[in-house]
Amino acid sequence: MATVDVVIMAAGKGTRMKSSKPKVLHQLAGRALLKHVVDTVTQLKVRRIAVVTGHGAAQVEDALAQAYPGIPLAYAKQEPQLGTGHAVLQAAPLLENDGVTLILNGDVPLISVVTLGQLLTACDGRHLSLLTVDLPDPTGYGRIVREGDAVRAIVEHKDASAAQRAIREIYTGVMAVPTAKLKAWLQRLTPDNAQGEFYLTDIVKFAVDDGDSVVAVKTDDALQVEGVNSPVQLAALERAWQLRQAHRLMEQGVRISDPARFDLRGRLDCAQDVEIDVNCVFEGEVTLGEGVRIGANCVIANARIDAGAVIHPFTHIDGERLGVQVGSGALVGPFARLRPGAQLGAEVHIGNFVEVKNSTLAAGAKANHLAYLGDATVGARVNYGAGSITANYDGANKHRTVIGDDVHVGSNCVLVAPVTIGAGGTVGAGSTITRSTEPGALSVARGKQVGIANWQRPQKKPKG
Repeated sequence: MATVDVVIMAAGKGTRMKSSKPKVLHQLAGRALLKHVVDTVTQLKVRRIAVVTGHGAAQVEDALAQAYPGIPLAYAKQEPQLGTGHAVLQAAPLLENDGVTLILNGDVPLISVVTLGQLLTACDGRHLSLLTVDLPDPTGYGRIVREGDAVRAIVEHKDASAAQRAIREIYTGVMAVPTAKLKAWLQRLTPDNAQGEFYLTDIVKFAVDDGDSVVAVKTDDALQVEGVNSPVQLAALERAWQLRQAHRLMEQGVRISDPARFDLRGRLDCAQDVEIDVNCVFEGEVTLGEGVRIGANCVIANARIDAGAVIHPFTHIDGERLGVQVGSGALVGPFARLRPGAQLGAEVHIGNFVEVKNSTLAAGAKANHLAYLGDATVGARVNYGAGSITANYDGANKHRTVIGDDVHVGSNCVLVAPVTIGAGGTVGAGSTITRSTEPGALSVARGKQVGIANWQRPQKKPKG
């Protein structure tokens, strides 16, 4: 197969999005439309990726530079925007004559590697190869005009006759073409059409006139070639994609209570007998072990949840770069929050309104109510009382708290780091602990209780 260069068209304003953000930066499944396309292209063996920018060019280029620091992307500016042919013409100087150019659109996010491979195979370094699809309502799209099986032209909707508008096979905006021929054909484009633009699709008639073969690869998966031009279309594509992800997981044995109320914005790997209730969102890389149950309205990102764990409703888990680990048989929530670096051992209990950040809890530890554990190492079978916190930040630096095995921390305690609570120790309720304690000791640090008999509360002065 010939060397492949890629042109991604991303210059359009997207007026119907009614947004100051460039259209290609709007998100589907938690990722910008354009990034979906680049992600797919990077799975192919290509020589160069050239992105045609225009509206919001600085925003688009900055977003790509941040997302792909190790990939040398090339850019071509299209100003003014005079049609698809004019867009590719701006990128032509970035393309080498010895290869094939694969042309994609930055607002068509779900094109697959397999489909692009089929298109490149059909091109074979020699032919103009078009990706097409049959639509029940092809209004607005360029029609594929054939003589028998041979493709003779693409006619844009506004220029099509009544008979041509009845054709259901449309051009998807994706093509592969020998670069040397592409450059020659681009020079022959003129804006002699209803929109006064340089149509890239006119190169089909040039190929036919020159005796070059034009081949069409028809996909039966319309979702792959669905574009986005408005918030309504974006939402519809999001739902269609999410429903497809839900069905894929259910075919693997995952029980999803309602596929219409499921969102995957990354990668989700599930073992057997996983159950997911309604309105759950999964982001980044998430792994669910055998028999894991996820309650309703949970948001889980970058986490590994081991076999038999239960995540109760309204729990928020976000591992970011450090990740979160939930051990086998653990119970988390409802209304709990696990932040980056939270590592829960087997049978750990994290209850309602408990927050854990950059902390390790050994097997059987429990923090069941209204508590905070930050930068802490918690031993096995620790009971951490309601309202207790680790004071891990001194205003400049973070410090660590170490709680030994079998410690009992009473309610409403403050453990001021750096501090170690010795194994088997007990911290009395309401204590503020500023010094490390001995193993097995009872530690109480609170003001002496004072009682004043027959005390009278202050009274409000009468008005006037």
